[in-house]
Amino acid sequence: MQYGVEERMGFLEITGEIGTGKTTICKALLNTLDEHTKTAFILNSNLSEIQLLQAIVEDFGIQLKNKNKITMLNELNRFLLEQLRRNNNSVLIIDEAQNLKPSLLEQIRLLSNLETEKEKLLQIILVGQPELKEKLASRELYQLRQRIAIRYHILPLEENEVERYVSHRLKVAGSNGRGFFDSGAIKEIFGFSNGVPRLINIICDKALLAGYVAEKKTIDAGMIKKCSREIEGLIE
Repeated sequence: MQYGVEERMGFLEITGEIGTGKTTICKALLNTLDEHTKTAFILNSNLSEIQLLQAIVEDFGIQLKNKNKITMLNELNRFLLEQLRRNNNSVLIIDEAQNLKPSLLEQIRLLSNLETEKEKLLQIILVGQPELKEKLASRELYQLRQRIAIRYHILPLEENEVERYVSHRLKVAGSNGRGFFDSGAIKEIFGFSNGVPRLINIICDKALLAGYVAEKKTIDAGMIKKCSREIEGLIE
């Protein structure tokens, strides 16, 4: 994503299953960009064409006197040209893009026409679930699909990555490197989550709370199994 933005590649497509960290990665990207990169991050994709265009313009911080389509497009183009003149880059990120209707995706493609003879004025990152890939494969979106320069599909964590992920989250939370989960617990966490970070977070959070209540210093496989049953509503 950084490469695509810095090299002004135009369109990027990032997909992944629910809970694999797509939005988190987008926010991490935003934290790495410098003051020479202006961004608009659209989280709500259930919008009409006018609402989407308005959301983009307003998130870039563009002040509008009139909110008709022509005015918004003209103001957006003026803004992008001004950013180029200042040697700035402009990035549009649309999350949950699988919910966009084909007509909206076509509208976004037309935004990519805002360019000079040498470079693109707007870098567009479409982020969504695997259904986004299927939608973009349709014949009516052939022109958009041709413009996508970089594609990446985020996979769940492998079993050997789960322990490192849990360890990292614990360190960020202030554990000073101390591990609370034994090897059996890690194996059960992977079995419950299938490597999906969101589910790993849920089961670990519940297990740490249960360990605190039970005054346990180490979480074992049995505690993870019990917590997973409670999460799934299988309380004994």
